[in-house]
Amino acid sequence: MMDVISSIQGVVWGPVMLVLLFGTHVFLTIRTRVIQRYVFKGIKLSVTPDKEAEGDVSGFGALATALAATIGTGNIVGVATAVASGGPGAVFWVWLTGLFGIASKYGEAVLAIKYRVKGKDGAMNGGPMYALERGLKQKWLGILFAVFAGVACFGIGNGTQGNSITGMVNNTFGISPVITGIVLTVATGAAILGGVKSIAKVCEKLVPFMAGFYVLGCIIILVMNHAYLGAAVKLIVTSAFTGNAMGGGFAGATVMMAIRFGIARGLFSNESGLGSAPIASAAAMTRNSVHQGLIAMTGVFWDTIIVCAMTGMVLVSSILKNPEGMSGLSGGDLSSAAFATIPVIGPIVLTVGLICFAWSTILGWSYYGERCWVYLCGQKAIMPFRIAWTIVVFIGSIVSLDLVWGIADILNALMAFPNLVALLGLSGVIAAETKKYLFSDNLDGWSDDEVPVVDK
Repeated sequence: MMDVISSIQGVVWGPVMLVLLFGTHVFLTIRTRVIQRYVFKGIKLSVTPDKEAEGDVSGFGALATALAATIGTGNIVGVATAVASGGPGAVFWVWLTGLFGIASKYGEAVLAIKYRVKGKDGAMNGGPMYALERGLKQKWLGILFAVFAGVACFGIGNGTQGNSITGMVNNTFGISPVITGIVLTVATGAAILGGVKSIAKVCEKLVPFMAGFYVLGCIIILVMNHAYLGAAVKLIVTSAFTGNAMGGGFAGATVMMAIRFGIARGLFSNESGLGSAPIASAAAMTRNSVHQGLIAMTGVFWDTIIVCAMTGMVLVSSILKNPEGMSGLSGGDLSSAAFATIPVIGPIVLTVGLICFAWSTILGWSYYGERCWVYLCGQKAIMPFRIAWTIVVFIGSIVSLDLVWGIADILNALMAFPNLVALLGLSGVIAAETKKYLFSDNLDGWSDDEVPVVDK
């Protein structure tokens, strides 16, 4: 099974996908005149409520929901897997994917607001499927995205997260994955019953806590490893272009391996170009598309530019400090070894952080998947989806990590293709909206776009 999965991964994450993904990020960076320079304006807007605007949740609530789904095991286990498989240079490509990916995340949110619709229940619905249908007039591509995302969510947003939680809890506390899986299943089922509004309320409180808690642990380790930080930065940058790994179990990594695993894990972590986050952005109370676009793109800044970069520095500096002790480790074990250097509480800090990250991802992605199935089947799909979601939480908790990661990688690529078509095909709309509201100093202006009501 793993041989088959690996073969498929080699195709979907081959040169075509890497060029298309990075190319779209760079193209939109140019088309939006380097929208990354407005990231701090976006941060300011994210904490400024726009209560008069129409939508289901606040702009920050939409961002928190997207961040909950984004900041997950990719920030911890994903980065560690990239380092183990692609060498330290993979960290550079994870970070660079995030830097340029800010433009794609911005564009996705702009299109989500521009082409969102209102369901018969009054809820806002949006995302790549609506942009493809209403913007590009290619409904078949919208259906294709919804199918891929509706299936992919069970891997990237569910199975991998539950698997990481049960693995860490078992390693740290010796609790059986079956027991942890049952607890996760019950907690998830109870949390998603209230839809996006209740999910957003949980995420608004959980995201700041979990990110701050984990970053604090990273800072402690970096202080302990301060003598190796300079060497770690140099190794990350040089290995990204030479493929020279550090040895001790990490030898043999090539430039292509660093790029492949770095970009794959970067996408898994920040989801830029994937098309998932704009589904949450579409529910935001916002006065125009650019207003929410600026807020949405800050998610990549927090997720990749800050959290993933710190994780990478923690891992590489820890390996340099203790090459023999870290040799041969991968995934969660590599992260565990790094955090174990914090006396007494290190493993607990990592485990609590991972549990919060992964569970919030399960909640956020449940909304993404639900909206995709609503697009395909209407309101009748909501309850069956929620039941299936809770069941897969348990199944994912006891499935092999390698198999889950492999399947998630493939589904990521299948989701990304139609979404990137929307971003490229509607790049003129993104540029026009940016000029209309941001570059014309009209960011507080109200959109005159009609939000149609659909019968599902």
